[in-house]
Amino acid sequence: MDWVVKIAINAAALWVAELIVPGIVFSGQWWQLLIVAFIFALVNSFVKPVLQILTLPITLITLGLFLLVINALMLLLTSAVSEQLALGFSVTGFIDAILGAIIVSLVALALSAVVGTGRRVV
Repeated sequence: MDWVVKIAINAAALWVAELIVPGIVFSGQWWQLLIVAFIFALVNSFVKPVLQILTLPITLITLGLFLLVINALMLLLTSAVSEQLALGFSVTGFIDAILGAIIVSLVALALSAVVGTGRRVV
């Protein structure tokens, strides 16, 4: 049941990012946002760890700041999958993806603290 809460937190974080960042657009229904959040969770669970391992040297050199780039890439990948499935979620550029990644991480962290889940920051 914890995964349902995590997907709801992801959906809320993506929605807040869509409200704040002009380059992040969601034009679907609420249930489509839940599917986008599920895709985002899958991307973060399977693709992100591989990228983190492959980019470990550059992450160490940049003192962890490269993780922000990885988070932005995960948001762009979620956008690409969402566009292929016609879910109405899109991120227009890399700068928007970086801003969105920051907002999604902060909102998810705050909601996880409120809800009390042991969620890692994305």
